Amino acid sequence: MSFSSSVKEELSREISKARHCQIAEIAGIISFAGTVNAEDKHVVLNVYTENVILAKRYFELVRKAFKVKPELIVKNRNSGHRMYRITVMEDENTPKMFEALKWQVENTAGEIRIEEPVNKLLLMKSCCKRAYLRGAFFAAGSITDPGKGYHLEIVSPNEEKADRIISEFAYFGIEVKTVMRKGHVVCYIKEGERISDALNVIGAHTALMELENVRIIKEVRNDVNRRVNCETANINKTVNAAVRQIEDIEYIEAHLGLENLPPALQETARKRLENPEAPLKELAGLLDDNCGKSGLNHRLKKLRAIADDLRLTYGG
Repeated sequence: MSFSSSVKEELSREISKARHCQIAEIAGIISFAGTVNAEDKHVVLNVYTENVILAKRYFELVRKAFKVKPELIVKNRNSGHRMYRITVMEDENTPKMFEALKWQVENTAGEIRIEEPVNKLLLMKSCCKRAYLRGAFFAAGSITDPGKGYHLEIVSPNEEKADRIISEFAYFGIEVKTVMRKGHVVCYIKEGERISDALNVIGAHTALMELENVRIIKEVRNDVNRRVNCETANINKTVNAAVRQIEDIEYIEAHLGLENLPPALQETARKRLENPEAPLKELAGLLDDNCGKSGLNHRLKKLRAIADDLRLTYGG
């Protein structure tokens, strides 16, 4: 099962006891997976999906919220997938359903006019906003396995519905971006922290914990890698510096002789040759006068200056 499916399966386990939240979630599902048509001068509401979790969820929501029993039709497609159609036919109960959804339906000679199903009055409460976003995610949402990357999206058929998604997530302090894809407006979130917040909003708390665990592991791994890279860089820097110091000392020995150096520089040069891998702090402790790291560094710079002067004279 994909991570998206596991999130939706988790969300499907419980239905809000509050009818206003049930209606808000239904509105979210219809907005992104539903169509309203006229058949024999009657209003027919269809929700189409290949996701059996969504089909069961919508069927149960409508039954609980409106005491309406939809018709569930399953068709096998050539691709091998099943298409589920959940149909609500106009009858004596549907006017109450339309009223609860804040729809104004005009059915004249088979011509139906209906307002956008997500009326602002449905989303006045914070809990209803959460329910609506949950319905939208059920109908048109997906989320990448956090082990592979951070990406949550809801695909909208038009800008009006995309703006609603953006607005409702913004209410919870979550920024949503959009991009056009194949004629649809894709509302997406790519930051791990914001995706965690979005999962919390729609009520996917188990998925939230799983994502957070992955985030923690990634952060620890990245921190370890940064530390290792930093230590490796420091080691390389130390080794390269020591190699250059030994080259300088060997050049001085070949063209001037170490015995012709001042006593302090002689001792420094010989200790470096004897301890080619020792860091400066350790090397400083080997000197008789224990000049310290700063004093040792000053002496090594003098040796480099002497070697550079000799190179100007002898070349190399």
